[in-house]
Amino acid sequence: MADGNILMGVIGRPHGVRGLVRVHSFTADPADLTAYAPLIDDRGNAWTLSWRGEGFAELRDAAGKPVADRSAAEKLVNLRLYAPRDRLPPTAPDEYYLADLEGLLAVGADGAQIGRVSAVHDYGAGAILDIQTACGTIMVPFTHACVPVVDVPGGQITVLPPDEVEVRDLPETATAEDAA
Repeated sequence: MADGNILMGVIGRPHGVRGLVRVHSFTADPADLTAYAPLIDDRGNAWTLSWRGEGFAELRDAAGKPVADRSAAEKLVNLRLYAPRDRLPPTAPDEYYLADLEGLLAVGADGAQIGRVSAVHDYGAGAILDIQTACGTIMVPFTHACVPVVDVPGGQITVLPPDEVEVRDLPETATAEDAA
């Protein structure tokens, strides 16, 4: 997040009828999520959580009131929980958080400016960088082959975008079923 907060977890579906919720933690050990309390949502509301079982927790608001019931828990599905960046452990000199990549200048192998990293997405199969260029946004896999140099203190990354995938015309005798 641009305001210095780092996404730490997301509320999932309710668990039971007493207001417990499933929590998807982005910490190395999910149990460590409680150490970053209070967590802040997109609207600035503070939350604390207490694990009640494997992957589900009791969530409490800033006043210490737990989520009342299943109906209230359903309203919290997909709520994102953040912690201020300064609460996270420091990184080693050659390490960084994915959120640290946002805003970095993206340059090519020749040093020419490509654009800036506008977002980092990770849907579970590896991170993808959105790079805002003068012509629009390009998406680049965050792999060593495509991003061989990351210099967070220097404020830039080196990007070698993969070759475009070219879709060739089918021979005139081929059908759409042949292509599948």
